[in-house]
Amino acid sequence: MNSTAGRLLVASPLIGDPNFERSVILMLEHDSTSALGLVLNNPTHTDVEEMIPQWAPFTTRPERFFLGGPVSPESVICLGSVLGGEADSFHTVVGNVGTIDLNQSPDEIGLEIDQIRVFAGYSGWGPRQLEAELSMDAWFVVDADVNDVFMSDPDDLWSMVLGRQRGPMAWLANYPIDPKLN
Repeated sequence: MNSTAGRLLVASPLIGDPNFERSVILMLEHDSTSALGLVLNNPTHTDVEEMIPQWAPFTTRPERFFLGGPVSPESVICLGSVLGGEADSFHTVVGNVGTIDLNQSPDEIGLEIDQIRVFAGYSGWGPRQLEAELSMDAWFVVDADVNDVFMSDPDDLWSMVLGRQRGPMAWLANYPIDPKLN
């Protein structure tokens, strides 16, 4: 099994699940028992300032909660970029981006926080479930760029990530939402 942790899952046109159409998921964990990631391009209409005002100054545009996936929508996961250092409350995912414990105040973290994005819910897979979807070509696995997490126009993320790939995968960046109307 090749772990996808720290990489992106990009929904292929073959995904077949409306929850994940044109989704870009940053994978936080992936081992033989489970996989967990966050959809990076599904903002909600709920402002971070409404729910957790102490973290609002660190939130990057759009300053809203994002729907991380259909699993456990009442749970909250925060991704943040830091300007160096280490802390028990920060778990690196890719580059200087990692998870941040929102139960602490920003001052208690012990890190210089650059920016955050907050997610309600997550995307999860049970044993061998993600591997089965990968074998059916439902997902492309590509390298993550730190800037993907904090993109100010998340609607363009799917096309942007595909467009920077090499070969035929890049051709899909302009794939129409409904190919029958093309």
